[in-house]
Amino acid sequence: MARLRTAWSVGAGLVLVAVVVAGLVPVRAHITLATPALVLVLVVVAAAWVGGSRVAVCVAVIAALSFNVAFIRPYWTLKVAVWDDWVALGVFVAVAVVIGVLVAAQGEQRRAAEQRESLAREVARADVLEQVGGQRSALLRSVSHDLRTPLATILAVASDLRDGVVYDDATRAELLSNLCDETERLDRLVANLLSMSRIEAGALKPERQAVDMEELIADRVRRLAPLFNQVRVQVDVETDLPLVDGDYTQLEQLLTNLLENAARYAPPASTVRIEARARRGMVEMSVSDEGIGIPEFERTRVFEPFRRGEGSRSSGVGLAICKATVDAHGGTIAVHRTAGGGATFVFTLPVRAAVGRR
Repeated sequence: MARLRTAWSVGAGLVLVAVVVAGLVPVRAHITLATPALVLVLVVVAAAWVGGSRVAVCVAVIAALSFNVAFIRPYWTLKVAVWDDWVALGVFVAVAVVIGVLVAAQGEQRRAAEQRESLAREVARADVLEQVGGQRSALLRSVSHDLRTPLATILAVASDLRDGVVYDDATRAELLSNLCDETERLDRLVANLLSMSRIEAGALKPERQAVDMEELIADRVRRLAPLFNQVRVQVDVETDLPLVDGDYTQLEQLLTNLLENAARYAPPASTVRIEARARRGMVEMSVSDEGIGIPEFERTRVFEPFRRGEGSRSSGVGLAICKATVDAHGGTIAVHRTAGGGATFVFTLPVRAAVGRR
């Protein structure tokens, strides 16, 4: 039965890829590479949802070959002559495989849950599946919405460079800077989706070490500087702040998500503040903005997975990852109203015992 479903899913994926190619080839001269890439990624997502991870990888490979042959010059060959086309093809393959495997994992978890449920818990099982189905739909919406902008920008810049469009040095440098920024943004989106998958699987386990939060804050502010080109960032870290006992990579993602959230809602010419203090054996940190803030009735629900506030442009997973990370470290996180308007996220992390500062 499983083999039959796999074969059927691969066949359906082949048909969908063929339909996409046949439909877009006649108009490929009038569209950018982003259009066939996004449509083919959705084909991989659909195949993964139905057939699982093996089907996802298989259809992703077929879609990549079709993308190369039908939409990258020289057409109808596997040859890729320009490095910009390698960038476009590489990004497509990476995104298609990662998203396909993620969606497949969600589908496989759903099928496993269905097999474990007994007849005596049929009603409870139906409720669980309804909730899971809603999360899957939210994940698909997040994937199609949040990946569209960085992927389209990357492909557009790569296409211009491939076609030999002549730019002055300043414009070319700006385009390459945008390419790097959008690639980093895509990396953050994929990292959040992978972390969300680990959280749902109960596999978010901190590998603890001594973490200097002052250094981590400075690094994140520097790396995320393009997000704050219209606002001012103010950092206030207590002198001799103790080291934190935590997972550096997870805490880096925690701070990144909070800073990205603040940058998203901070009005132009406003201030984003980052503070860190020692409090009763914990390090208390806060990230505040002067934006629209969060209504009181939303302040606990905002940490739920795939929860989007009114007018939100986020994927709905960043704050859920923040809460899961803080909980895994034995701390707390909450959101309050910034004095004068805005949102202030406050979280605590345990101090590293018997370890001095470097």
